Amino acid sequence: MSTVHMNTARSTVLAAPVALTLALVATACGPAEPTKPNNASSKPGGAYSVALTEPDHLLPGRTTSSYSLQVLQGLFDPPASLDPKDGTVKPLAALSWTTEDNVVWTVKFRSGTTFHNGEKVTATSFADAWNAAAYGPNGWDSNYYFAQIKGYDALNPAKEGANPTARTLSGLEVVDETTLRVTLKAPFGQFPMLLSFPAFAPLPKAAIAKPDVFDIAPIGNGPYQLDGQWERNQKIKLKKFAAYGGPRKAMADRIDFKIYTSRETAFTELQAGNVDVLTTVPAANSMQAKRLFGERFSIRPSGTMDYLGLPVKDPRFADPRIRKAISMAIDRKGITQAIYNGVYKPATSVVGDMIPGHRPGACGKTCAYDPAAAKKLFDEAGGFDGPLELYFSNSDATYEQWMTSVANQLKDNLGIQDVKFRKMAPADLSPLLNEGRNKGPFRQNWVIDYPSIQNYLDGLYYPGNRSGWSNKEFDSLVAKGNAAEGGEAIAAYQEAEDIVLRDLPYIPLWNWQDQSAWSDRIGNVVIDSYAAGLHLDRVTVNH
Repeated sequence: MSTVHMNTARSTVLAAPVALTLALVATACGPAEPTKPNNASSKPGGAYSVALTEPDHLLPGRTTSSYSLQVLQGLFDPPASLDPKDGTVKPLAALSWTTEDNVVWTVKFRSGTTFHNGEKVTATSFADAWNAAAYGPNGWDSNYYFAQIKGYDALNPAKEGANPTARTLSGLEVVDETTLRVTLKAPFGQFPMLLSFPAFAPLPKAAIAKPDVFDIAPIGNGPYQLDGQWERNQKIKLKKFAAYGGPRKAMADRIDFKIYTSRETAFTELQAGNVDVLTTVPAANSMQAKRLFGERFSIRPSGTMDYLGLPVKDPRFADPRIRKAISMAIDRKGITQAIYNGVYKPATSVVGDMIPGHRPGACGKTCAYDPAAAKKLFDEAGGFDGPLELYFSNSDATYEQWMTSVANQLKDNLGIQDVKFRKMAPADLSPLLNEGRNKGPFRQNWVIDYPSIQNYLDGLYYPGNRSGWSNKEFDSLVAKGNAAEGGEAIAAYQEAEDIVLRDLPYIPLWNWQDQSAWSDRIGNVVIDSYAAGLHLDRVTVNH
């Protein structure tokens, strides 16, 4: 999930080749325990508010942004969900998924459920949504999440300028009203984890017919429905969906998302009592938040990582030695201490600490601060002349702070004097990076969709990724991991990680720790490290 992808974690034990419903083993990191209601009068009903950064889209297949996914968590039920206590995969809109070979999967959906407009949810609703996201000309952000399904290549021809030869995925077969048979291009034991991502949620006919209209007034199948429409840069209001037929019972009657331009402003609003939940307290405010909110403040392990992305097709960054020199010139520990109060951890790997198969120190000397070695390597590679443009969003003041530190370190340690900032709104930055229109390094954030090394590898280094990097040996190793099981899968993914650490199209910077705080008006707050932030349906309001 690109940044923005929104918070996750669990093991990559894969399905045995027998027909059974998959259950994945959890990691050893602590479960997300819900807070207790704040007083005996907590009960269903009432309203609460959540601080949010402006989303880019509210049509599930169009977004991988964490800001969007937090809202979609209430509006849509995808086939599966991740248990907040241990991260295991559980059915949600689906009842089961079975396979005998990790290639052909039979997904059975709940019967009798409807969208918020009364339209029946069927297997076709899922197939239509997946086909729309997978069809290349639509340009939906989640497109590559469907690359595992047979027929994807026909919808996304590799040759530049070529037209798709199909409009739908050949690997999707609607067996009956509640059954979808999915045939993958190759064995992929982690397919059920993929089904928990919101892009796999069903869509009603209105979304396919008029996606732009649907984007600001989405019609979902989740426990909450939109109240009115998305008021850009102001608010998004949800209300309980009375006819909801799924397993997530909504406790509150209403949820108001209040949109803020920065987390600092949102934190001030939380202190003033103008908003009830802030799922991403700025790390610089951690001590203050702990003092003010006590038991209503939490720090949890996170799979979220920050990187400095490099446009490798730009001749100035084509030499891996240049990229490694930039990495070695960055003082990760100094930056995380000064800007993030030491809450974030300097990265020594491409993947988060909490992920099964994470190897401390995998990045080796490349991620260690060594100005002298960095300058020597930079000069050996021929260096480059500026200007050096750095791209980042304006959604958090710390982004500019750490970019400023990086800029100063590159000036001091490598002699790059002409550095310019390109700061913009996330909704503007995301398409610019996706289309490769940036002229320099950029802040790349990844919030895992499901807890696996594979999600980082596939999510960051997919064909046509923002850095422009590709490697056939890497692709082969990821495919080997996808087809393998347990430790064999992890070993293959680790070999693939070694390749990206050697070429370094993305420089690992630091591993987030998620910090949240909430008001005394609410209870039963569940914010976990496995899925998209706050479990909206579980929050109770004190009456």
